[in-house]
Amino acid sequence: MTLRFRGKIVLATLLVAAVTAGVAGIIFHWWTTRMVAARVEETLRSGTRLVAELLERNPALAEAELDAEADRLGALTGVRVTFIARDGRVLGDSAEDAAGLAAMESHAGRPEIRAARGSDEPVLVRRYSTTTEYETLYAVAEVDHPALAYVRLARPVRAIAGEQRAVLWLVVGSVAAALAVGALLAWLVSARTARRVAAVAQIARRYAAGDLTPAAAYGDDEIGEVARALDDVVQELGRRLAELTHERLHLAALLSSMAEGVIVVDARGRLVMANDAARSMLKLDSTAVGTRYQELIRQPELFSQIGQALAGEAAAGVEFALARDPSRTCISRAAPIGAPEGGAIVVLHDISDLRRADRVRRDFVANVSHELRTPLTAIRGYVETLLDTPPDPDEARRYLEIIARHAARMERLVRDLLRLARLDAGQETPEPARCDLRQVAQGVADDLAEAAATRDVRVELSVAPDAATLVTDPGRLHDVLRNLVENAINHSPAGGVVEIDAARDDGTIVVRVLDRGPGIPEQDLSRVFERFYRVDKSRSRPGGTGIGLAIARHLVELLGGTIRAANRPEGGAAFSVRLPLEPPARPEPAEGRPSQTA
Repeated sequence: MTLRFRGKIVLATLLVAAVTAGVAGIIFHWWTTRMVAARVEETLRSGTRLVAELLERNPALAEAELDAEADRLGALTGVRVTFIARDGRVLGDSAEDAAGLAAMESHAGRPEIRAARGSDEPVLVRRYSTTTEYETLYAVAEVDHPALAYVRLARPVRAIAGEQRAVLWLVVGSVAAALAVGALLAWLVSARTARRVAAVAQIARRYAAGDLTPAAAYGDDEIGEVARALDDVVQELGRRLAELTHERLHLAALLSSMAEGVIVVDARGRLVMANDAARSMLKLDSTAVGTRYQELIRQPELFSQIGQALAGEAAAGVEFALARDPSRTCISRAAPIGAPEGGAIVVLHDISDLRRADRVRRDFVANVSHELRTPLTAIRGYVETLLDTPPDPDEARRYLEIIARHAARMERLVRDLLRLARLDAGQETPEPARCDLRQVAQGVADDLAEAAATRDVRVELSVAPDAATLVTDPGRLHDVLRNLVENAINHSPAGGVVEIDAARDDGTIVVRVLDRGPGIPEQDLSRVFERFYRVDKSRSRPGGTGIGLAIARHLVELLGGTIRAANRPEGGAAFSVRLPLEPPARPEPAEGRPSQTA
């Protein structure tokens, strides 16, 4: 069981107190033991000196009276008193009766007697007593008396040891009492300290939980200083953590909003981070982080780049088609991160739109050149023929009609190109009004009746009652339907039918133009609205400009709708135009808006 802080304080205090009291007790016991021994010795010396003086002042004391005098003095002093003659005979002993006194041997050879001969002061000797059979402390002094020569006082050593044990028990009791009082005082004093430490611990737990609100007060002692230092450190860490979190959120938002893919690989080749664009390009899932890049990226072009960057070398950009999506083209650039972390960062630029736009631009230039060169060549040829050899009037008229037809084709091409340029630049604005969809569709059919009759194609209308009226720009809607119907007529077989139907669907109006021609190959459905894009010869319109569908798409978008091309299950192409019932909010004119090429 782990001691709490308060218990540790009390235990430490008790340990210090116990050591202090123990050392003090030992010193006190040693000192009192010596004091007791010194006091006993001094008492024996003083008593011996006093008895000797009393005997010297009473020279008339007879030998027969000495035993009684020894008994009397022994009772007064509390010690054994012995009177010894010069020849060693014991003349009196407070511890022996007359019979015992007569049986006592000569004391002339005793160590204390020999030591006292000729000494001016009483002498002390500790030895084992054969008479009492225990260790005894003797004090002996010479006496100037007619009847005796030595006075001896004796006290058993065990009596002295008893006094010392009493002192020891006193010391032990004092130490125990001091420890008990010290423990009580330590417990009482530690309560406040423990409460303050618990308060600091509670604040630390609150910091760990994320609440970095500073505490009100800590006190002015060492605990307060420690707590204030902790609070200062936590507040600084909290401030830096907030800054790091803020920067991380900004970085995450920046990376998420980037069109470029960003990949970060650590020094061991493990994926650390990949933004949404990179995950989309390389088809990475959420479990990719922490995996080696060789296991994730199926793009050989990237391996050498990342390897060079991990080696600290700058790698040149590489253009490649994505292995998992060949329709997309990317340029990758890799750079080392550097010390101390190491690793590499890879940036992927998706240039599919640029490549597609470049292809469309080249196709556009080639198609425009072709569309202009063909009528110009015919016009130039017939003009040179007319100039070189003037034909007869009928043949000249036929040549001029051909020249006029090719000039009209060039005029239509230039007109359509100019309109497409205006649409790209946002220079056309819709003029919405309530219009009758059936009337607009019938007007388109009437305008193209001659072209339909020439190709033996019939135009049929089918407009649902709830889709007959909508708010849009009638003129531009007419242009959209004219381009779609004219395209359908040109690609319908003889005796075919072009259908125009309209119905309401999910709050919008869907207008479809259906033909029964050869249809559109699946790989070309996404490109039929590109300017001058030709599917194949069977879908090429003789005499057309080749940008009618591109204009139709721009006009539909201008009206807030969408247009798509598909193939009918029973054969033929289907163009669907979805328009809102009400016109969308008119966008602000765009300055310098880039041309749409798709």
